[in-house]
Amino acid sequence: MTADGARALAERLRHPRYEVLPLEGIEAAVVAHVPKEVTVTVTASPRRGLDATLEVSERLARDGYAVVPHLSARLVRDAAHLEEVLARLRVAGVRELFVPAGDAPEPAGAFSGAGALLAAMGQLRADFRGIGITGYPESHHLIRDDVTISAMFEKAEMATYIVSQICFDADVIARWIANVRARGTGLPIWIGVPGVVDHAKLLRISMRVGLGESTRFLRSQHGWIRRLITRQFRPDGLMRDLASTAADPRANVAGFHFYTFNELARIERWRARTLDRLTG
Repeated sequence: MTADGARALAERLRHPRYEVLPLEGIEAAVVAHVPKEVTVTVTASPRRGLDATLEVSERLARDGYAVVPHLSARLVRDAAHLEEVLARLRVAGVRELFVPAGDAPEPAGAFSGAGALLAAMGQLRADFRGIGITGYPESHHLIRDDVTISAMFEKAEMATYIVSQICFDADVIARWIANVRARGTGLPIWIGVPGVVDHAKLLRISMRVGLGESTRFLRSQHGWIRRLITRQFRPDGLMRDLASTAADPRANVAGFHFYTFNELARIERWRARTLDRLTG
């Protein structure tokens, strides 16, 4: 790793994003393990509903965290529901949103995708200093590549940054970023990477969301048997391989978005040790 690469990694690891699931006890875990310089993003799912996301986001905002709720388009019923949700977040002091389509097989109402919801927000988008949209370094398991590409163009004018779906292969990420830039999308990109997570859980999730190339890469990496014995994925190698991309101004990498799967103590210990190594 070059000196420029090490500096680029250190700069971005000082203010990362930790994605959490709105499960019981997550607020206490965040308060116990996550310092305030880390932005916390809160997922939404069809099973738990949007209210669980909003409630956790409100509590974390009161605790003093910069919090980014996932406003999944397919969980919003109609324009009135959207206005209600946005007003609730403004009252809570939330000033940033991440807007994916969401995983619900059928939309709850008027919005089948993120573009439609962002358009319906209209002037209310100005109430939020940051609005994130999704990017896919690998093919989406349900949506054709040409559709995800055109959707990014559609949403880009209504957003302020892109968050990439989880990926384990630095070469795939770098090629995707180069392609995004070549197509004319200049929004800053938060690179989505796994945190410190049990291998079995990571593989289950990867196969469930259709990460074919990344899953094959993970399973074929040198030292796979040793990692099976330790039963834990650590992002050290991926970070090292991403250093040159992070340091490239043309890539416009804003930082790293860690998919923590609520393993907050693990990822924060790893971050602190990695920063010490990079800056020591």
